[in-house]
Amino acid sequence: MGRILRFNPKRRNPQRGRRVRPVRFAKERTSWRAAWVSLRPAILLIVLASMAYIFALPGVMTAPAFLSSEPQVIEGRFTRCGPGRGYYCVVDGDTFKLGDTSVRVVGVDTAERDAECPAEAVQAEASTSALQGWLNRGPFRMTARLDEPTDRYGRALRSVVRLGPDGSEDRLADYMQREGGARGYWGGFRDGWC
Repeated sequence: MGRILRFNPKRRNPQRGRRVRPVRFAKERTSWRAAWVSLRPAILLIVLASMAYIFALPGVMTAPAFLSSEPQVIEGRFTRCGPGRGYYCVVDGDTFKLGDTSVRVVGVDTAERDAECPAEAVQAEASTSALQGWLNRGPFRMTARLDEPTDRYGRALRSVVRLGPDGSEDRLADYMQREGGARGYWGGFRDGWC
């Protein structure tokens, strides 16, 4: 006779309790070319965002050469702005005047002359003296972005550089950060000086 199968709940059916696992395929190796092609949209987005940042905040950094105007060479003696000033004068540590045109140096922030505390007044005087000394060392060049930006006070935003006899560049913004007590300016909120 045949065997009688009885249902025993404690015993598991080996077929029913098994989990079926999906077939796994080996990952395809990505070539450098395929990786480059897939990254191009992200790289383009980063470049466009960087350019938008540069154009949105013109007083932050020097524009690349292909986006800059022809250099304007300035040569003259700078005095302090006030009654009886000359054509060229220094307003404070990051602003000077060429006649009626106010020029704001791109990339730096200095203490203001209308100081909120004695420490700021001392720093403002030191920055103003450093700027006047650098401008009076000899001829220098100013460049602007092609769209000739101004800041919210109507000052022309310019990058200022002096070329050395060996062709090296002495950037005013770098000098002011090194010697004039200026801070780098990257747009947005500025800390106080007190």
